[in-house]
Amino acid sequence: MRRLDRLREWARRIRRDVVAVYLAARDPATPPGVRLLAWMLAGYALSPIDLIPDFIPVLGYLDDLLIVPLGLLLVIRLLPPEVLAASRARAEALLVRPRSRVAAAVFIAIWVAVAALCVGWLWR
Repeated sequence: MRRLDRLREWARRIRRDVVAVYLAARDPATPPGVRLLAWMLAGYALSPIDLIPDFIPVLGYLDDLLIVPLGLLLVIRLLPPEVLAASRARAEALLVRPRSRVAAAVFIAIWVAVAALCVGWLWR
């Protein structure tokens, strides 16, 4: 169980750092070259499109397990320490924001209603 807890913590840190890199890319104190790298990494990490599609056995997940952590390591080392600290703090604040199940249920109900209206309109 200890190994699973360490993997979960590693995944949380990666998630936090991806958001922090995105926030650092928007920070004017970030050098232009690092900003470009940060935008590219955040775009790749947050995009549903992969370099190698996930349905390809082993290689599909290997790119996610290598590109994102190694890119994070590079960008984090290149970021000025004060920008990194501020970005990580903002990322933590964003990620611990409370989530409302009621709001989620309302949005799901809206989508179901829209889908039902579309089906009813197409049925005629």
